[in-house]
Amino acid sequence: MGRFDKYMLQQLLMLFGFFSLLLALVFWVNKAVSLLDWLMGDGQSASTFLQLTLLSLPTILVNLLPIAAFAAVVYVTNRLSSESELVVVQAAGYSPYRLARPVLFFGLIVGLMVAILAHVLVPLSQRELDLRRAEIASDVTARFLTEGSFVHPVKGITFYVRNISAAGELEDVYLSNSREKSQRQSFMASRALIVKDDSGPMLLMFDGMSQTYELAAQRLSVTRFDSFSYSLSGLLGETRTRPRTLRSTDSLALLQASPALQEEIGRTPQEMFAEVTQRTNKAVQGLVICLVGFGALLIGGFSRFGLWRQILLAILLLVVVKTLDNSFGGMIDDTPSLWPLRYLASVLAVAMALVLMWKAAHPRLRRRKDDTPARQGKMS
Repeated sequence: MGRFDKYMLQQLLMLFGFFSLLLALVFWVNKAVSLLDWLMGDGQSASTFLQLTLLSLPTILVNLLPIAAFAAVVYVTNRLSSESELVVVQAAGYSPYRLARPVLFFGLIVGLMVAILAHVLVPLSQRELDLRRAEIASDVTARFLTEGSFVHPVKGITFYVRNISAAGELEDVYLSNSREKSQRQSFMASRALIVKDDSGPMLLMFDGMSQTYELAAQRLSVTRFDSFSYSLSGLLGETRTRPRTLRSTDSLALLQASPALQEEIGRTPQEMFAEVTQRTNKAVQGLVICLVGFGALLIGGFSRFGLWRQILLAILLLVVVKTLDNSFGGMIDDTPSLWPLRYLASVLAVAMALVLMWKAAHPRLRRRKDDTPARQGKMS
């Protein structure tokens, strides 16, 4: 790499880091708001919230890194053009294809980062995220134990505990179950403990009473007890999570999937291969949209008024590429055998970039077309 290539690549990487951080913060805040509302409703701690938000970062990054790379290429190219640096190197004999070399290296770096995220890190984080969500869903303590307030872990269930001692003993407990249409049950105890059993979590209550009110007969039955055990698994419902999903399995495992893994995931080998091609295409697009953005700005040449028209053209081409990619993706989701269409939008993006660079390499053709009407006017 030449000195100018290193200089431009350094500028691209610096702006890429800035835009990646900015976009990651925006998407992370949007994700964190809904996640915080769900965790606070279940009584989870701040550390759990931090773990889940960190696990969601790879999924956010794999989608925004190509956009951040595109923004970095457009910004750096516009700045180099406005400061006449591109004009100088073009006067030194650099063709548009030669100028695209640092952008190509930069796109390869971005594509490699996206490939590592899409094929390895995102499935691992998704797998861990599914496990953490399953643990939260089955965490009875976090959903029940809120001192001094009535909590409703599920519809029809009300639980109250006045105080929780340092030893974990519940003091002054109230439990109401109104999920059955024929009767309502309520339990009150001076002390209680939550323990784990083979059949699920159990609530052990001491020195209390139970009340059963039959709605049809309008009869209330009261029973006092010294100790009473009540199963909480039926109140919370069953939380079933599949051991693996398509998104939580890395690409190598999908390509080498055994019949047992295919049955566990519930997908055919063709659907698994289509998923791998989708992940690969994300990495390819990290490269091609950089070339499209660079080519769109390169056709503008030097202008004191800036390259705002070329920037709008670059954004328009990006929207076209992304729209085509999403359209082909929907078709492949319905028919996995059409997986070669996954790369069609990227191939079209490469063609766009080559056409734009060819046009930038032949500015005389444009000048001749512009000068033709003027010459005709002079002759007349």
